[in-house]
Amino acid sequence: MPPRRLALLLALLASWLTLGAAEAQVPRPSKYADLVRAELVTEESAVAPGATLTAGVRLTMKPGWHVYWRNPGDSGLPPEIAWTLPAGFSAGGVAWPAPERIPVGDLMNFGYEGEVLLTVPITAPETLGSGPVPLKAKVSYLVCERECVPGEATLSTSLPVAPAGTSPRPDPRTAALFAQGRERLPVPAPWPVRLVQDGGTPVLTIDAPGLKARDVAFFPYAETALEHAAEQVATSDATGLHLRLQRSSQTAADAPAPRADGVLTLTEETGSGPVRRAYALGTAMPAPAALAAPVPAPAPAAPAIGPAEAEGLWQAAFLAFLGGLLLNLMPCVFPVLSIKVLSLVRHSGESPGRVRLHGLAYAAGVLAAFVSLAGLLIALRAGGAQIGWGFQLQSPLVVAGLAYGLFAMGLSLSGVWHLGGRAASLGDGLTRRAGLEGSFFTGVLATVVATPCTAPFMGAAVGYGLTQGAVVALTVFTALGLGLALPFALLAAWPALLRRLPRPGAWMETLKGLLAFPLYLTVAWLVWVLSQQVGSAGLMAGLAGLVLVAFCAWVTERGRMAGAGAVARRGAQGAALLGLLALAGILAVLDRDRAGPVAVAAADGIEPFSQARLDALLAERRPVFVNMTAAWCITCQVNDRATLRAASVRAAFKAHDVAQLKGDWTNQNPEITRVLEANGRSGVPLYLLYDGRGGVTALPQILTEATVRDALAALPAGTGPRAGLP
Repeated sequence: MPPRRLALLLALLASWLTLGAAEAQVPRPSKYADLVRAELVTEESAVAPGATLTAGVRLTMKPGWHVYWRNPGDSGLPPEIAWTLPAGFSAGGVAWPAPERIPVGDLMNFGYEGEVLLTVPITAPETLGSGPVPLKAKVSYLVCERECVPGEATLSTSLPVAPAGTSPRPDPRTAALFAQGRERLPVPAPWPVRLVQDGGTPVLTIDAPGLKARDVAFFPYAETALEHAAEQVATSDATGLHLRLQRSSQTAADAPAPRADGVLTLTEETGSGPVRRAYALGTAMPAPAALAAPVPAPAPAAPAIGPAEAEGLWQAAFLAFLGGLLLNLMPCVFPVLSIKVLSLVRHSGESPGRVRLHGLAYAAGVLAAFVSLAGLLIALRAGGAQIGWGFQLQSPLVVAGLAYGLFAMGLSLSGVWHLGGRAASLGDGLTRRAGLEGSFFTGVLATVVATPCTAPFMGAAVGYGLTQGAVVALTVFTALGLGLALPFALLAAWPALLRRLPRPGAWMETLKGLLAFPLYLTVAWLVWVLSQQVGSAGLMAGLAGLVLVAFCAWVTERGRMAGAGAVARRGAQGAALLGLLALAGILAVLDRDRAGPVAVAAADGIEPFSQARLDALLAERRPVFVNMTAAWCITCQVNDRATLRAASVRAAFKAHDVAQLKGDWTNQNPEITRVLEANGRSGVPLYLLYDGRGGVTALPQILTEATVRDALAALPAGTGPRAGLP
């Protein structure tokens, strides 16, 4: 393949993947678009060398909706801020305003309604250029009412550099906003505070004689110290104020008493009227790393990989290679490989050297696609995106585009149309051409359609690679690509195997028609995935798109068969162009009709996953089976139908009184992403079995009835303290 054409093809591949990934990450206008308005503001009007300025992320919520405090309470996730700053600048931790108690059913959340300003100190280097200084922040949040919607916003602003020898003045446009924000920040308590045990009940005691207060509430920094939803009873006497709390049921009876670390809010009755106060008690625990870590702009050089790291790298690469080999046996890859087997039959009469070139071109396509996908995934994660393996299939546009492409290929195998001439360099023609471009793009397509599948050994290897830096990640993905490409390359390397196949003839037309049906089955599955991601209007638009693909194929073939009739050919080309334009309009409708968060309906004792529900079940010392899945994950669906729904497995779950939680990652879900990352995984499936006594076991990614039954049989007979996420 000429280098110039290869470069063009790789650019097209990267553009397609980038479009899908970016579309998957950037919120589109929908019924949820106006729930939160985010804005980046600064207290100062300029930046001075070596000085610290105060930046703030202002979040304004729709009435009735709320975002969360650093400890979200019984459910939820706190906002995260990822900074992109000029060289030498660094960002500190978030200063969290005092939260409110927000009851939601039987749960108690800690967060903010209406509006909140999250302030962050940003330190400038001792030397600055002429300016302006750009500040960028990517904010990720979870906003909830009765349902929860994840969102994100990319914010930016710029400030001039203050003249030498001067101090920056406050920005008059934001002075009132920051003044109000400081009033909501907790201050150190002016009285001694201690937490004592009255029997089994913790009592927060404030040595403030004569303090007259009401609406007293304590917000602990630790998420598992107290029962968040329990009533907090405040009493006053001559010694001060006493707040009776309830210890968390998630802690063992012999665990140490909780500490008085948190925020106390109250309304104090003063001579001039009631005043709302907020006090920081105990040790101010550091904010989560994602929120508080300084963000220096210049990245240091990557350290050399030591012996231990090298051993882990080679182990991960070997597991990835085995996973790539087994990926050939996954149902995702069958449709594309069937097309290539047909092309090998066509090549069986060619010279051995030519056949080997086809094998190498296929391997090059696989590796190019894997490296492109890995690079994009690494870049997006470095930018703060919470994504993993198969992330592009969380985008309805990518799912629909893949369905349309495979449908067009199936129609071609069925004889509806045939691409030739210049058009043969794209789409179906790319994978069916006799030239090396066809083999190359078959490798590309095999990689793209393989992403819904996770083979054994593969999940741990990919998860390890994505947490160890770009070099390790690219090595792991390259090994994965080598494993996927190897069987086909070996078959091409020994053309003698092909000579055992029947000689090309009329029977190939029958085989070609039969091989169209695995593609149609894949299209049907992709449409089902699409139905989980969009509403009814979007699904109808997606189905209409399939009709348009068929129309474009039919009219193109009619034009090709028109012979020398230029008018007929141009008419067919114009009709096909109109069909493609209509298809673009359909994709726009599909994108606007995104479905809300995927809700898992409780059935057969299976409940939707949430961290709060998992904690509640473990607090009851019940064993819990957590199933992280997605509609586009074929491995997940096969495991679900062939194993988890088997009568013997359901009976085993019931016999051992195992609660079942199902997390659906079909669309983005930051809570599920965090669980995956906590377990060293970058994608689904993930199966966790908590024993109710503090232990947790990760089951294999390919499940059998015996595997699940044996794991359940190994559960301890007794019960124990709550198990946390590993």
